[in-house]
Amino acid sequence: MGPGHRVPDGGAMESRTEGAALRRSILDTIPFSIIATDARGRIVTVNPATTALLGYDRDELVGAPLSVVDGARRRLSAGGAPALTDDQGDDVEWVYRRRDGTTVPVQEAIVPLDAEDGEAPGFLVVAYDITHRARTRDHVEHLATHDSLTNLPNRAHLLRHLEGALERAEQTSLHLALVLLDLDHFKRINDSLGHHIGDELLVVVAERLLAWTRSDDLVARLGGDEFAVVLHDLPPYADLERRMEELMVDVLAPVVVHGYELAVTGSIGGIRYPADGEDPATLLKHADIAMYEAKAAGRNAIRWFDHGMLKDDDGRLALSAALRQALEQGELSLAYQPQLDLATGQVVGVEALARWTSPTLGPVPPDRFIPVAEDGGMITHLGNWVLRTACEALVRMQEELGHPLRLAVNVSPRQLRGRAWLEEIADAISSAGIAPAQLEVEITEGLLIEDHGDVVAMLESLRSLGVAIVVDDFGRGYSSLAYLTKFPIDKIKIDRSFISEITCADNDAAIVDAIIVMAHALGMTVVAEGVETAVQERYLRERGCDEVQGYRYSPGVPADDVVQVTRALSG
Repeated sequence: MGPGHRVPDGGAMESRTEGAALRRSILDTIPFSIIATDARGRIVTVNPATTALLGYDRDELVGAPLSVVDGARRRLSAGGAPALTDDQGDDVEWVYRRRDGTTVPVQEAIVPLDAEDGEAPGFLVVAYDITHRARTRDHVEHLATHDSLTNLPNRAHLLRHLEGALERAEQTSLHLALVLLDLDHFKRINDSLGHHIGDELLVVVAERLLAWTRSDDLVARLGGDEFAVVLHDLPPYADLERRMEELMVDVLAPVVVHGYELAVTGSIGGIRYPADGEDPATLLKHADIAMYEAKAAGRNAIRWFDHGMLKDDDGRLALSAALRQALEQGELSLAYQPQLDLATGQVVGVEALARWTSPTLGPVPPDRFIPVAEDGGMITHLGNWVLRTACEALVRMQEELGHPLRLAVNVSPRQLRGRAWLEEIADAISSAGIAPAQLEVEITEGLLIEDHGDVVAMLESLRSLGVAIVVDDFGRGYSSLAYLTKFPIDKIKIDRSFISEITCADNDAAIVDAIIVMAHALGMTVVAEGVETAVQERYLRERGCDEVQGYRYSPGVPADDVVQVTRALSG
């Protein structure tokens, strides 16, 4: 045996054997999936945790390519093998596919193996199940992008969805539509019947919208009582008018919730892509403008966006600026419409009506400038001006007539929000020198349902001053006469829409009859507004209606003409 010949070190061999056994023991007991591959990604061995995770026997995996367990496609090298060398470094989230075809999310790291004792180099692919983490993350993501009540996507989800939808529409040359639906007077239901009733109504509407749409469409809740629908893959000339009519019938049908039958109506605004905008934010803004137009048209209506609405939107801003200037420069005036006692035919009062003739815009009707005053924060200024001007004019009318009149003024919900307005009323009465009982404050029935505590307190304070409370346009909202017993109400004005239905002597205006009978039972006076014909007057007199006003007697006239009109009507 030559001097250069080395005798094998038995201790070293034994040490390597013990090390291999230790590694095998660790691999067999560690709870992580460990897959050893050769340099081309072919599986050399797996540990028991791998077979437990994936449902394969060891023999089914050994010799197979790593792709057999992949639930997603890996990058391939130039030779067609998995590019495991590119995946080295930080661990990443990946997806494995089990033997039964189901997938499992894993956290995976790939470790290169150096060649040892003539063995070919390869990789260790180490992974562990992160199903719980993925579910938690998905749940958090769902909460961030979905409405908790209806489980519909929210506004943030809608905007992201629209981005992808617009890309798809551009590629396919198909169109899409975005429709916004806002339930009319929903807050009244919430506040009068309870939030649990309102919530259940929202859930029913959400379910109906899902049933009405196709599986590829999107239904979202934007907040409150506002919903959005994205209709995908529409041909350029799709009959969307018919679709919206179907929506009104299928989705906005009456709903029974806990024994309450709720009449559901909605204001709908829609846009078409690509005609009405190029990006999600613009499309949503234009759909919102169209929905506003539907509300302005009297609600329970459908409006499709057209670019002229942008001018209308700008026009509202211009109108707001002009109204502010009009208030400062005294461009507004008041007209007074007489109110007659049906039993005697005598004029017993007048209603003050704001009028505006602009030097640049011409006559602007109240239904245009009053909402602008509300939105622009000018309604308190306008309301105080109407109150003081009308009280002062009433004094002059009474002096010429020689007998007292009552004065009715309309009040905005915003005026009732602060105690300052109550002081304004007391000061206006005192300054003019009229009796508090001569002043009638007209409120809408919807106001009674919006905030019981504040409204009741304000109305009781008005009553304590001696001012009478009148509910205007009664019958148009959700309230009932039984509901009005909770409030200090003196008089009810039947909405003109019910009076207009009395067209002949044989008419049976059941709603008018019921209001008159029940109001009298509750000790309230009844006024019919919008009376235009002798038939209507006779019908109301026979039913015991107390007072009337309308074009049959006189339109609103300037204060200087009230005395002449009153004398003519009183005969």
